[in-house]
Amino acid sequence: MEQKASNSTYRKLSIQAGLNGLSFCVSDTITNKILAFEKFNFKTQLTPYLMLKELKEKLSTQGEIGDNFSEVLVIHKNNMFGLVPKPLFQKEELPNYLKFNAKIMANDLIAYDELPNLDIVNVYIPYTNINNYIFELFGEFEFKHSGTVLINTLLKQQSSTTDPICYLQVSQREMEMMVVSDKKLRFYNQFEYGSKEDFLYYLLFSLEQLQIPPETVQLKLFGAIEEGDPIYELCYRYIKDISVFVPGNSSFPLEELENETIDFSILSSL
Repeated sequence: MEQKASNSTYRKLSIQAGLNGLSFCVSDTITNKILAFEKFNFKTQLTPYLMLKELKEKLSTQGEIGDNFSEVLVIHKNNMFGLVPKPLFQKEELPNYLKFNAKIMANDLIAYDELPNLDIVNVYIPYTNINNYIFELFGEFEFKHSGTVLINTLLKQQSSTTDPICYLQVSQREMEMMVVSDKKLRFYNQFEYGSKEDFLYYLLFSLEQLQIPPETVQLKLFGAIEEGDPIYELCYRYIKDISVFVPGNSSFPLEELENETIDFSILSSL
């Protein structure tokens, strides 16, 4: 796929790849305008092989996405990761950081993102088949883990309160949970849920492990969630300080941020 400089000078493509769906966003890096966005939720969770097949199909049809870009970013969304304190991090130990949390194959590439302001390193397994295909299409590109994007961005949203805040990004079959207390990261994890009761269980169990009583936490939901949704109503029975949260991003108009079809991780990476 040949890049045409005249059309691609300021166009950035961001792709979020996960076994439950794909998202594509094209932005103009000069005007900070979103030029195109597409999101595809899979009916059932796919394998990495089938996810790549879907990605190839979506990119080959092009549509509004096009094929000429000055920058390409891939965000890998999966639960094959571990957060490591930077003072304890050693590159040669990468498999050991993940072996208790993820099934590691002999040919798996293990990557890591540094979260410099937190002295934390996010060690994870990217989808190598996706990276290889994107490199074939576009050449050099950048990739990150979705947790890196979420943590970096949400920590910038902090208000002056020192009370614990629980952020929950809701998507189809997946939830990303992050807890901040005293303006410091206390917890980040991803869970797959099949029902609203599963969702509540992961939320309350995580708070219990952190020794945070539900009545003391602010719960901020965002993503594919609205007030009155079954998940929202069930959470409200246990946590009264609950709200639907619109993450701030000064680069983009509020109406684009409020469009729930646009993934927060994609927006935050632009």
